[in-house]
Amino acid sequence: MGGPTEARRSRARLPFASMDETMDTVVIGAGPAGLVAAYHLQRAGVPFVVLDASGRLGDSWRARYDGLRLFSLPRYASLPGWRIPVRGFPTRDEMADYVEAYAARFDFPVRSGMRVRRVGRVDAGFIVETDTDSYACASVVVATGMHTRPVVPALARDLDPGLTQLHSLEYRNTGQLAPGGVLVVGAANSGTDVALESAAAGHPTWLAGRHPGQLPVNIDRRSAQVLTPAFMFLHRHVMTLDTPIGRRMARQLRGHGVNLIRNKLADLDAAGIVRIGRITDVRDGHPVADAVRCHVSSLLVVPDGPSRSSCGRRRRLCRGDGTSSPRGRPPPRSPGRRR
Repeated sequence: MGGPTEARRSRARLPFASMDETMDTVVIGAGPAGLVAAYHLQRAGVPFVVLDASGRLGDSWRARYDGLRLFSLPRYASLPGWRIPVRGFPTRDEMADYVEAYAARFDFPVRSGMRVRRVGRVDAGFIVETDTDSYACASVVVATGMHTRPVVPALARDLDPGLTQLHSLEYRNTGQLAPGGVLVVGAANSGTDVALESAAAGHPTWLAGRHPGQLPVNIDRRSAQVLTPAFMFLHRHVMTLDTPIGRRMARQLRGHGVNLIRNKLADLDAAGIVRIGRITDVRDGHPVADAVRCHVSSLLVVPDGPSRSSCGRRRRLCRGDGTSSPRGRPPPRSPGRRR
């Protein structure tokens, strides 16, 4: 919103006297996107401040599940000016620590614990209000990220209160799961991660959701990593909304998750995970699809997108207590394998 030149021209027209502080640019969010903006603003000599709601930089990463591992090699996971000091695909904690160290390395003016409540227009600029302060500025960069608020399907309120229900934003590890069967709703990358963890911990596990497709290569193998530069070129320059093929792919991706990058259907099958379809109803407190009730002890919702819940797009359910299952098959008993 606006730029450095406009910011300097408009300073005199803003009602700064009523504000706690004035600044050319306010960046909201100190995640990777916000820090990239800070890097370029600093290089351009534009006065700015970064406001972040968390108490510690990198907490948005630390709040994810323990086993999270990026799909990007260090070359592509790094922010401008300093490469992440790890080998291989960064883990959740490595990325969190890197974000924190990156801001300190460049001495960005980051103010933690500042939750922005409102951004409003004033004349040629903006007012940014937090819980305690307000800022007048000519430009605002909103970099608050995605996946910050749980989106839970309406049918969840009809589930048995004795069923352990977790959203992916609440899930950290399998220690939170109740003994017995586990149903993971959402069959994209995070959902398959969680399902594999559940199976590896010895839980009979079902994965609900449409298969979104998968990469035909194993990204953890050196042979596949050699092809990464070509894939990234396609991703950045061909498969974008600026090209016909990119727009067509975007339309195809609507309504389901991104293709599986690391996990494969063969991994799910080898772990003994039963893949099922769309959940359509709740009967007697249990999820239902194709007229079959699912008796499990834990249910995890792992949405396919930032503002979409995976529940409500599933087709067939099963029983996870060993007493019944679709087509008369017993529940899976294999503990699976850890990645």
